[in-house]
Amino acid sequence: MASQVVKSTIVGTKVRPLLSTTKADARVRVLGLYKAWIRQATLIPIDYDVPKSEEQIKEKIRSEFLKHKHVTDIRIIDMLVIKGQMELRETASLFKHKGQIMSYWKETLEPKPTDFISKFMSGSP
Repeated sequence: MASQVVKSTIVGTKVRPLLSTTKADARVRVLGLYKAWIRQATLIPIDYDVPKSEEQIKEKIRSEFLKHKHVTDIRIIDMLVIKGQMELRETASLFKHKGQIMSYWKETLEPKPTDFISKFMSGSP
């Protein structure tokens, strides 16, 4: 008996939503978060003294939202909205440093070294 593989199927279970119950509700939450970020974009260059204009910040916000436009699962959309709200709250409350704000414009990530000498020179384990 112990060697038999038992297949179980769960029928009729419902997955509880995080915040939104419909796609329209999730869309309203995303648009609300986007508008809040755009309103905050006017204050970011002043509060953090970053060398970016308001238009550049708005374009970066737009690109960050468009990065996730392919997501269709409501629970994942809700999770991304919650994370976006936390980021907005931290940014608006000045909990972030200038370097954390500027890291959004970091063009490329350097590839990790693969050979011994490169690892040794970069200090990677």
